[in-house]
Parts: sequence; structure tokens; C-alpha cells
Amino acid sequence: MTTQMAREIGEQPDAVARTLDVLRPLRHDLARLAAGTRHILFVARGSSDNACVYGRYLVEIHAHRMAGLAAPSVATHYHAEVDLTDALVVCVSQSGETREIVETLEWATSRGARTVAVTNEGGSALGRAADLTLETHAGEERAVPATKTYTTQLAAMAVLATALAPDPTELDAHLARVPDEMARLVELRTGVDEAAKSLVSSAETLVSGRGLLFGTALEVALKLEETCLRPVRGLSYADLRHGPIAVVDADVAAIVVAAPDGPVVGGLTEVAVDLRERGARTIGIGGNAAFAESCALWVPGPDLPEPVAPLATVVPGQLIVEALARQLGLDPDSPRGLSKITQTDAT
Repeated sequence: MTTQMAREIGEQPDAVARTLDVLRPLRHDLARLAAGTRHILFVARGSSDNACVYGRYLVEIHAHRMAGLAAPSVATHYHAEVDLTDALVVCVSQSGETREIVETLEWATSRGARTVAVTNEGGSALGRAADLTLETHAGEERAVPATKTYTTQLAAMAVLATALAPDPTELDAHLARVPDEMARLVELRTGVDEAAKSLVSSAETLVSGRGLLFGTALEVALKLEETCLRPVRGLSYADLRHGPIAVVDADVAAIVVAAPDGPVVGGLTEVAVDLRERGARTIGIGGNAAFAESCALWVPGPDLPEPVAPLATVVPGQLIVEALARQLGLDPDSPRGLSKITQTDAT
């Protein structure tokens, strides 16, 4: 029987295409709102936070603007009196009803920031409170694990970053190819079931990436934890080399995600070789030919350049998670103890 999660993974190409079509015309409004600001701050939790990691890297690398991830507790618990008059604050929530994120946006407004909401529900509390709302068009998502709401958030991040870039249309030709690449990966499923089978017996799992694909690594790790109930660590390969790699042995399964090009694919290839030599069952997602050869098992990623590769590279990871949950006898649609709207603190 096909799971709801699998169906929603398959709906992502259309959802991303719709989102890009609707949000691209808002670039002028985004650029006007951000005019005169110096910093971009992202606020989110969970999968939305992983989307923001991509947004941060793309804003800094492509739009040449300093960006960072803000801690909501600075607003909701410490009520810090910081000056945000030179900041564009981007708050991201699938439902738009996570109270912590809404309160942080309201706090940012009170501190002088200009605010953007990224949400699948434009009429939500978050959408109503923001200066400008980027409404993703994922449609209703019934499975608890975020799939199409996550990738449409990535699409919103791409629109945001390109709106602030010197040439807003520079990545458009590549973005236009994303839905077809996503659809191809969903249809082929090359290496997906083999990767899931390899993960069934692992005592520990590690997921690594870097740069523009770091958010993808964190998202795959999160999906494995929440859907397959496995302890998983998501680490940049730079952090992995600074100590944690010492514990890697034959009991560890390691997933490494990479783009087919860019300045970090060589380092990720070296890490994959190192992990394999330490005995880990190394599964590669994406990358180039050299990267594929360095892994014990390889799952192809999209044929997209690094700046837009994260929108589709997560798809094989989602497919692996869904397949692994079924092989473990779990329901990927309703992970234990989770719901669609998460409130950080009890009210």
C-alpha cells in the first residue's frame, strides 16, 4: 500500500513549480522591503530551520548579504532589547501557527525590523503579522513528516536570495529545471531500496554535508530520527573532522550528501573515503563520479548546479526514509509522539 508520505513526495515537482511561479513576481517587493538593511536573520524550528540553513548560505553566497539564524528564545524568553532597524527578519513556519515563531516576528517588528513570513498558510497568524508573506503552495500536507512543505520552503528561499542578488534572474534557468529533476528522481528511485536495506541493521547513523547542502544533511538526519525512530547525528564534514569521526566504526552507517559541482564536493569525497576506511557503511547521495566511487552505495542526485541542487537532492533522502520506515514496520505517515503543529513550550 502506498503511504501518504510517498504520495506527497511524488507531489513535490508540481508543488515547487507552483511556488516558484507565484513567488517570482514578488522579487521586486522583497528587494524594496530589504532596501537599506544590512543583515538578514532567519527564524524557524525543525524542518523549517533546515530550509533556513540553505537560505542563509544562498543569501550570503549568491546575494552577497550577511545572514544568520536567530534564536527564538532571545525574543520569547529573554526579551532582548536589540536594535534590528538594519535587519530583514525572515520567519518560517509551515503552519504559520507555531506561537514561538509568531512571537519572535512580533518582537522583531517592535525592535525595528522589517519582516517576511514564509508559510504554507498565508492567512495564518504569522502571515498576518508580517510586512510581506511568501506563501508556499504545497497544498495540504497530511503526513506528519514535512516533505512538500519543506521543498516549497526551499523554493521560497531561492526566490528571496535571488531577489536580493545583483541579477535576480541569474538562476532562473536552473530553477526552471528543478521540478523535472525532482520528478525523475521520484520515478527512478535508483539505489533507494538498497540504501534503506543497508540502514536497517545499523546501530548508529551519521549524516554529513557542507555548504549549500548542509541543510539537506540536517533535514535527512531529522527525517531519519522522527520517522524511523533512530538516533542520528547531522554534522558538517568540517565539524565531523574535528573529533566526532573518531567514534566511526563498522557499527555506523554514514550518509554523505553532495552537489555535482562546487568547491566542497572534493572535501565530501575525501570524507566519504575516510568513513569507508573506518568501516562505516557509507551511502552517498548526489555528488559527481569521483564521489560516487568513494561510497559503498550510491544514490544519484539531481543534475543541477550547487546553488539550486538542495531543492531536489533531498528527494532521494526522503525516499530512503520512507522505505526504511516501512522495512522497520513503522508508519511513516504518523511518527510516534509527533503532530503537524509543534509548540516549543507548553501554554
